[in-house]
Amino acid sequence: MKMSQNNSSDKDDPSPGNKKGVSLPISRVRLIMKSSPDVSSINQEALFLTTKATELFVQHLAVSSFNTGSGKETKSLSYCDLANTAEETETFHFLTDILPKKILARDYLKSLEEMQEEDPDF
Repeated sequence: MKMSQNNSSDKDDPSPGNKKGVSLPISRVRLIMKSSPDVSSINQEALFLTTKATELFVQHLAVSSFNTGSGKETKSLSYCDLANTAEETETFHFLTDILPKKILARDYLKSLEEMQEEDPDF
């Protein structure tokens, strides 16, 4: 009986040894962290905390995008909602290069032509 109590408490334990505490694949996070030339070794606790922080950040971005976008009416989250949140919210503004607003090709070509007319060296 005592063993079953220990097993159930392990499920809720978000310690680095328990991989159930995170949803993102820890091996992928480790691979991304190791891709930096400044990183030589990664502590397991740091890896776990980075993975958990990434999950919380993605969750915060998704909830913010859902609440400010069209998600409430359609009960869905679209790329457009994410891109608008990145552009309009100062906290997420650093993501505008990663999440640019989608535009039609004809609109892009039109703006490109206008830019070339203004600056012939462009």
